[in-house]
Amino acid sequence: MYTIYVGDKPIILTTKVEKETDFKSYLLNSVNIGKVIKTLNNTDLKAVHLIHKNEDKLLKKFLKLLPNVIAGGGKVYNSKNEILFIYRNNKWDLPKGKAERKETIEETAIREVEEETRVEGLKIVKPLPVTYHIFKRHGKHRIKITHWFEMSSDFDGELIPQKNEGITKVEWLDEKASQKALENSYANIRILV
Repeated sequence: MYTIYVGDKPIILTTKVEKETDFKSYLLNSVNIGKVIKTLNNTDLKAVHLIHKNEDKLLKKFLKLLPNVIAGGGKVYNSKNEILFIYRNNKWDLPKGKAERKETIEETAIREVEEETRVEGLKIVKPLPVTYHIFKRHGKHRIKITHWFEMSSDFDGELIPQKNEGITKVEWLDEKASQKALENSYANIRILV
């Protein structure tokens, strides 16, 4: 099973056929993904299930429906065990961004965290779950596939938001502040934090 978010509403890729309650089911092989996105955005439907009989092909088939954007990002802890958050588009988020040519996904994640926050001395601790979400750019829908890494840094300098990326704040948040920030964040970020 995989979950792809459209805003905060999930598209669930599954092999199970369940009785529809507050969600709708479609066959992955014949789905009109544009219609599904529109339905999720414009109705009070809670989710959509896309069904395919072969679990090994669920994600592969789904990712062919829209152009893919590969990204890397970080859930960064400092020496006080605080998490590094950015504030963009009136939501709290974790720093992430698009991979560049000839760059490993780990290099992407570190570069993007550095660019968006000016935090230095980042070390990857371990990989975190990959997240998927659908967004619209230049009138076209795309699937962002974000490879996340838990990172650490002893950086104690000034946090500088990357304004040209729409980031207005960068902050280290403790456990309590992180939980508060997640109330105004994205579903795929709540999974990670």
